[in-house]
Amino acid sequence: MRVLGIESSCDETGVAVYDTAIGGAAGLRAQGLYSQVALHAEYGGVVPELASRDHVRKLLPLVRQTLAEAGLSVSDLDGVAYTAGPGLVGALLVGAGVARSLAWALDVPAVGVHHMEGHLLAPLMEDDAPAPPFVALLVSGGHTQLVAVEAIGRYRVLGETLDDAAGEAFDKTAKLMGLPYPGGPELARLAESGIPGRHRFARPMTDRPGLDFSFSGLKTQVLLAWRDSDQSPQARADIARGFEDAVVDTLAIKCERALDAAGSDTLVVAGGVGANLRLRARLQAMCAGRGGRACFPRPALCTDNGAMIAFAGALRLQAGQRADAAVAVVPRWDMATLPAV
Repeated sequence: MRVLGIESSCDETGVAVYDTAIGGAAGLRAQGLYSQVALHAEYGGVVPELASRDHVRKLLPLVRQTLAEAGLSVSDLDGVAYTAGPGLVGALLVGAGVARSLAWALDVPAVGVHHMEGHLLAPLMEDDAPAPPFVALLVSGGHTQLVAVEAIGRYRVLGETLDDAAGEAFDKTAKLMGLPYPGGPELARLAESGIPGRHRFARPMTDRPGLDFSFSGLKTQVLLAWRDSDQSPQARADIARGFEDAVVDTLAIKCERALDAAGSDTLVVAGGVGANLRLRARLQAMCAGRGGRACFPRPALCTDNGAMIAFAGALRLQAGQRADAAVAVVPRWDMATLPAV
């Protein structure tokens, strides 16, 4: 199947075509991504109404561009997949409306994809993809979850954040230190020049059993350290390094516990924070020490993108799953309720 994927859950418009006849990494025939970062930077965060309007402006031109790059026309498509949730309701409706209309006009099936399942399955698009069962760490601006993956579509949440997601904590910490929006990547770059150990922050909730996360207290510790520092460029870098080390250590400790609990040595890491180089290195070393492996999507597929939606949708369409003609989205959607493939 040649499946068009549309992602519009928040502030990035993503479109891709995945061809199951080719499979693997080469099955991604083309993808296009438009980021709204510049649009929202003035406000220091995503403005939902502006996000929705920008998806309206950018989505159809991006569909045409992506199909042209794939050397395909709309008549070559065998199915359409779109992000149905979770996300901003207005932004989701733009993608769902275009996808459902296109599928109806072409008389091809369409399917709504869970945004986080798209992230979870993105590493399976690579040529050395792991096979379930495994443990997945979904770590992004909106989610931090540990999931036991028994099969595609059979998910059991082992632990999740009780407050800020890891990516959200990165962004908020960067903002309180005066870094430009979006702050998470800026903070990670700044941490590269920080001196390790100059600031050591707590590894939240690692001193007790369980697999849940909490990053709000860590954010407060950074605020106090920044307030009491001389606020020089080096102090900012040292605090950024201390914060990043704390987050990476916390995630690694919880991941190892989750692997133990699930009886697995294979870890899949997906979501925007999965592009963090220090986190990748730490989790790869941890899994190698257990005789296992840590699997990541290529960095371009860590953030929101249409490729993961096209791939996840293709798997469900091939399994015979279809959405009805209604333009329906689910802004809050528990991944554990998904049907198995």
